[in-house]
Amino acid sequence: MAGLMSRASAIVKAKISKLLDRAENPAETLDYSYERQLELLQNVKRGIADVVTAKKRLQMQETQLQQSVVKLDAQARQALAAGREDLARQALERKSGLQQQLVDLDAQTKQLEEQQAKLEASSKALSAKVESFRTQKETIKAQYSAAEAQVKIGEAATGIGEEMADTGLAIQRAKDKTEQMQARASAIDELTASGALEDFTSDHTELDRQLSALASDQQVEDELAAMKKEIGTSGDGEPQKELKQ
Repeated sequence: MAGLMSRASAIVKAKISKLLDRAENPAETLDYSYERQLELLQNVKRGIADVVTAKKRLQMQETQLQQSVVKLDAQARQALAAGREDLARQALERKSGLQQQLVDLDAQTKQLEEQQAKLEASSKALSAKVESFRTQKETIKAQYSAAEAQVKIGEAATGIGEEMADTGLAIQRAKDKTEQMQARASAIDELTASGALEDFTSDHTELDRQLSALASDQQVEDELAAMKKEIGTSGDGEPQKELKQ
């Protein structure tokens, strides 16, 4: 049972594959693949834009933190000059925390720059690949179109195409019917001439034809007798003797 099901499955898959192969248009398949590659390239470019945007935000934060560090440094100096060491210490502690944040932001910025560089390299490589595929795609489409046209011309010339095969069968059927009709017409003429069939389209009846035949036979006998008389022969073919006076 398992073997039978496996064989049936193989047959179904083979038939589906054959149907898909007939339905598949290489030009449409290539165009679809090209569109998918363009979408992928656009996704990479959007990724680059997102990375650059994130890097810009970090750089803006760095700028703000650096300004805060400069301000806290100035406040610490001002407090110390005023004899407020406690306030100077607080300002320096906040400055130290911001400087640590600047170190972290700088590390994150460098990571984003590395990601940007990788994405840009990937984008360039993918762009070159897509452009190469586009050129190859158009070449293959042109070759397929030329081959398809050549096949159609060859099928039309040799009559192996489906349309030409149908046309050839139609011509053969027409020839067969024509020959059959010609044979039927010839048979009718022969039967009509022999008297087996009566020609209702003619004014002459069968009796007219028989009388005509008798008249023709009598004319032949009369002409034969006249010829015999002219050459002086008897009915048995011997020359007639002259009568003595």
